[in-house]
Amino acid sequence: MTVPRVVSREEWLAARLKLLAEEKEATRLQDTVSARRRELPMVRLDKDYAFEGPAGTVGLPDLFEGRRQLIVYHFMFDPSWEGGCPSCSFAMDNLGRLGHLQASDTSFVLVSRAPLAKIEKFQARMGWAVPWYSSNGTDFNYDFHVTNDESVTPVEYNYKDKATLEREDIAYLGDGESHGLSVFFRDGDSVYHTYSTYGRGPEFLLSTYQFLDVTPLGRQRYVNEFPYYDEYAGEKKQHDPGCH
Repeated sequence: MTVPRVVSREEWLAARLKLLAEEKEATRLQDTVSARRRELPMVRLDKDYAFEGPAGTVGLPDLFEGRRQLIVYHFMFDPSWEGGCPSCSFAMDNLGRLGHLQASDTSFVLVSRAPLAKIEKFQARMGWAVPWYSSNGTDFNYDFHVTNDESVTPVEYNYKDKATLEREDIAYLGDGESHGLSVFFRDGDSVYHTYSTYGRGPEFLLSTYQFLDVTPLGRQRYVNEFPYYDEYAGEKKQHDPGCH
């Protein structure tokens, strides 16, 4: 890892102005992409899903909590694991207050395949207040391609089938649990799927990266290299080797 070279203020300003033009171009492109995302068509969901939460068994419409929009973060937590994915945990540590989203008619929840008892134990340890539901025993994770088991459904991750994943040497992404983010819209009693993103798609959640991106040393490590937060205090936990 290198640090920037030392130059005069004049040379720095010239380089900064060149970068500023590139930043503005990237911002305009991001605005265009965001507009295209809002213009995506949506698909009506007719399947009933049952989730286990603090209030008992609820359906997908209940996750909206009366709001019109719902963002689901597919948190990697296999039923056999004792703790959630460290990378997903890093993402949730970056999550701020949900009140601003909720005031914008949007709910945000976590969904994992782990049973509720394991989820609640881990959530208490991590100190998160975000609503978290178990999809254990349902098709939800398989339908939205964040759990892959060829005996259940054809492999697909990030809109790539098994053959494509193998050809690109990333077949491990199509095996077991993966992360992702899905968006739903409610119109009366009808629920629609509007968007899903995987891989680096949900990276916008990582405010730590946004801060580090403006520093000379940058991100310094990959998202899967960040430990559970309590490890910074010296309390080492065993990471499940199945979490990627």
